[in-house]
Amino acid sequence: MVKITWFGHAAFKIEIANKIVLIDPWLDGNPTSSVKASEISKADIVFVTHDHGDHLGEAFTICKKTNANFAAVVELANHAKENGVKNAVGLNFGGSIEIDGVKLSIVPAVHTCSRGAPTGVIIQGEGKTVYHAGDTAFFGDMQFIGKVYKPDLALIPIGGYYTMDAKEAVEAIKLLKPKAVIPMHYKTFPVLAQSADEFVRIAKEKVPKVKVVALKPGESYQF
Repeated sequence: MVKITWFGHAAFKIEIANKIVLIDPWLDGNPTSSVKASEISKADIVFVTHDHGDHLGEAFTICKKTNANFAAVVELANHAKENGVKNAVGLNFGGSIEIDGVKLSIVPAVHTCSRGAPTGVIIQGEGKTVYHAGDTAFFGDMQFIGKVYKPDLALIPIGGYYTMDAKEAVEAIKLLKPKAVIPMHYKTFPVLAQSADEFVRIAKEKVPKVKVVALKPGESYQF
């Protein structure tokens, strides 16, 4: 059983293969976050999709506190090491690493950042696959991601302005063909969509076979 908990924005806790994986743990400055970084007492892997502050968040602090493995594109992993993170692994597109029974694979995202390049990540364990898209625009190679990795669950930005909006996110789902989808990256900033309602409505109309799971911060989904 895989358990996904949304902390708001793009921050998730994924419990898979008896390990805890945190993705983009922006918690303390996140107005929608259900937890603070000081409340995170256990983590095995922290993956950061890119170095923008609303994604890097408190990743370094959490890794130092919990002795978690930090994983990201190589330039960001090097930055983590420079900031005192001992267990930092740098990957690049096409690369994969297995840490304690959890496999991480880096895939592209269409966005910007200061160190390396923005990424999405495929998390695999227990025979299950989760795709966290990171911050991204809609792009055609999502079809490749869906074909190769066959995600059971996709975590997709819907907020617009900095990423895909609701309509584009549904087009992404058509290419990815996940069994279920959780919307993310909305409501936290005034310029973003303030709810997932439009996304839920369009997704149910356009991709009715995909289960849409709109969580509130702090809520979880298991599969």
